[in-house]
Amino acid sequence: MKSAELKSFLEIPYDELEEMNLKAGQRAEKASAKELEQEYTAWLKKEKHIKAVTLCFSDIEGRLHMLDYDKKFLLESLGNLTFDGSSIRGFTPQHESDLRLGVDWASIRYFPADVIGAGKVIFFASVLNADRSPYQSDFRSVLKSYTEHLKTKQGMTAYAACEIEGFLVDGQNAEQRYGEDGFKLISSGGYYHSLPMDTLRQFIDKAAEAQRALGFKNEKDHPEVAPSQFEMNFSYANVVRAADHVQLYKLICRQAARSMGHTATFLPKPFVGINGSGMHTNFSLSKNGKNIFYEAKGKDGLSDVAWDFILKLLNHASEICLVMNSSVNAYRRLDPHFEAPNQVKVSAIDRGSMIRIPMANEKTARIELRSVAPDANPYLVLYTMLKTGFEGERLEKDEATPDRVRYLPSDINEAIALFKSSRFIGEILGEDSKKKYASFKQLVADRSPKELGTRVKASEVLFHHEVTNQLLWNQF
Repeated sequence: MKSAELKSFLEIPYDELEEMNLKAGQRAEKASAKELEQEYTAWLKKEKHIKAVTLCFSDIEGRLHMLDYDKKFLLESLGNLTFDGSSIRGFTPQHESDLRLGVDWASIRYFPADVIGAGKVIFFASVLNADRSPYQSDFRSVLKSYTEHLKTKQGMTAYAACEIEGFLVDGQNAEQRYGEDGFKLISSGGYYHSLPMDTLRQFIDKAAEAQRALGFKNEKDHPEVAPSQFEMNFSYANVVRAADHVQLYKLICRQAARSMGHTATFLPKPFVGINGSGMHTNFSLSKNGKNIFYEAKGKDGLSDVAWDFILKLLNHASEICLVMNSSVNAYRRLDPHFEAPNQVKVSAIDRGSMIRIPMANEKTARIELRSVAPDANPYLVLYTMLKTGFEGERLEKDEATPDRVRYLPSDINEAIALFKSSRFIGEILGEDSKKKYASFKQLVADRSPKELGTRVKASEVLFHHEVTNQLLWNQF
């Protein structure tokens, strides 16, 4: 008998996975955390074909980290799941390195076996201090806590959906092997031009199938404007789940590309001379089941609440830009020649505006923050949007579409300076997280030329927070 036949790990067909994940999402909205813990721990004990539980969390820059726990060990150690925080960039210093993980039972995803391996199930986790208090640099926990506060105190729920673009480039680990020759496109076609069953289409099909199985409720999957570029759109969700979707979307795309011998990259501008990649973030608020961003007689169909959010985001645009555009490479994307959303204004038609108002009805009324790059920390982005919309200062309404247009920072050094000098950033993020985040951005900025120039430099790829490795950093 072949050794492979000796294994009996959980493998669930895609159609069943989709049904299970959709039910789990619905259950998460109704049940308490305690009820979910009881249900899923009982299921894990009963399910003999689960070998490991994968816990996910993100560091302060937004890079996804995954730890596999033996199922029996996890169930026996739920109150004491510790890890070394000093090994995670942006977390604790070495002398106070121990951190804990708390399972968010509402976040369960039954994953396709051909994406992460058979016999596994995934949960997101909260990062906790040794005394089990929330860790301040874990912005998933910070966002979750703030949304729970909004729900309890104001009866509001924040919803989002992110349109994440990326490029499929030739070869595995193409980012880590980036050199003078740059990346190699796997397709010369663009929007609507890729033929069925070509490499880009096969990749999109493979990734989209896995996303649907995870309950993303995909809406459309297609090549984007630039050659070798892709985008897969999925349904609205509460902001925490929406940010989880961003992290899983990128994970799935990377896995699908790797299985085909290629690399899915979410660098905002991996090629000069063609469109870059964005993460257009659609956002709205609901109260008592009603979309409170909608007003039939309001300007562009939006309510005063929505316009208040818009005017506050515009007013603080420059100082929050580092959150939305968090890498050296991101500032190449803010190029006005390629529909770049670098203008600090709002428009229903101009795609160069930082904020766009899509055509919508009562159900779909929203704002679209177009200036977000796909390598941004989605939890930090959505938290910053919420805090700015509720606690920021308004721009005067007649300044929202001025004759003389203001622009977002043109490079990361300018963005860092504005971020560091902002009192408002310190108030909404906390001074410690503000300093920590800025320090890591400055480290990368200092390893690249001050001027972006006309060519993507190896440094802005190799030292990117989603690309760099421990070996490379330790060579300095």
